[in-house]
Amino acid sequence: MAAPLPLIRRLVTGFDAAGKSTFVEDAVAPYKDNPARPGHRSWPVWATSQLPVSVHEPDHGPDAPGIMPPKGGSFLKIVDIAPEPADPAERERALERMRAVHREGQHRPEPGVRRHPDASHPGMHETDTIDYAIVLAGEVYAIMESGEKLMKTGDVLIQRGTNHAWSNRSDAPCRIAFVLVEATR
Repeated sequence: MAAPLPLIRRLVTGFDAAGKSTFVEDAVAPYKDNPARPGHRSWPVWATSQLPVSVHEPDHGPDAPGIMPPKGGSFLKIVDIAPEPADPAERERALERMRAVHREGQHRPEPGVRRHPDASHPGMHETDTIDYAIVLAGEVYAIMESGEKLMKTGDVLIQRGTNHAWSNRSDAPCRIAFVLVEATR
């Protein structure tokens, strides 16, 4: 397996007692590993509640345990996607394990998220969000129901609630920053 990408440092600003700008946090951002995809790590960097939001509001990331931002809010999430196995048989076994985990997850659905594990890629899902996806490192395929595109470092995808998945077919991890904003259909 390829070496993981470095931990993400999160710096947060605020105001001191005199009302002057200052740094209130400088630490490793919290993260979660995904049991469905070994090497897949999710960093819920910051989330806001109802927009517009006060500049004094704290992080609501802990209130957004899944994919969706808090109700009416936004979510900055960074995701590390590990390479899928190059060997076709090993890749199919890994994808089948992912299908099984996502099928099981259908019993605990997250509001605003619909998963389609039996689609062309088991990671297929759609959310009631507008997502700004920015590839920070590596490369990844953005898969739609009709077509796929290779995205490389610096590429940006505007995801508008469509069914999609991500597939890393390289030999190195891919890091993507996502800004999710709740949307309606």
